[in-house]
Amino acid sequence: MIARLRGKLEAQGENYVIVNVGGIGFKVRVPTSFLDQLGDVGSPVELFTHLHVRENELALYGCATEDELTLFEQLLTVSGIGPKAALGILSALSPDTLRLAIAQGQVDVLTQVPGIGKKTAQRLVLDLKGKLDLAALMAEAPALTPADAEVIAALTGLGYSVAEAQAALRSL
Repeated sequence: MIARLRGKLEAQGENYVIVNVGGIGFKVRVPTSFLDQLGDVGSPVELFTHLHVRENELALYGCATEDELTLFEQLLTVSGIGPKAALGILSALSPDTLRLAIAQGQVDVLTQVPGIGKKTAQRLVLDLKGKLDLAALMAEAPALTPADAEVIAALTGLGYSVAEAQAALRSL
């Protein structure tokens, strides 16, 4: 399938980019966090992609790194998580924060993602806890305490994105 695209940024929308590769424009849905990293139209861009095939649609989903793409594909293995939900999760949480929340069973952090309820968050923890490479992350990352989850919840309640709330928490 299509594993990677390298070309020029032709356009970008709310949750997608169009990458011109050899005169062909590929529309790729991407996490909103990736949109912030992009340069201007015409700048070079590289995406690691997942081609999602459905009965009536072929859709490309892209990530900035292979690691992020692997995490995206692991999210797709969870019952009830489709590509749009997986993209939403990666838009709201950094890969390390997501892995840490899953490793520590922090359902409260996962439920801060729009569209992810308590049951889905519990299913994410249950299904992915044994599948993710967490050893290095757990060794270097501080524990995400209930107070941290409460701070993230309060900031998202005030209108900040989960990523902004995490950045504010790290700066304390």
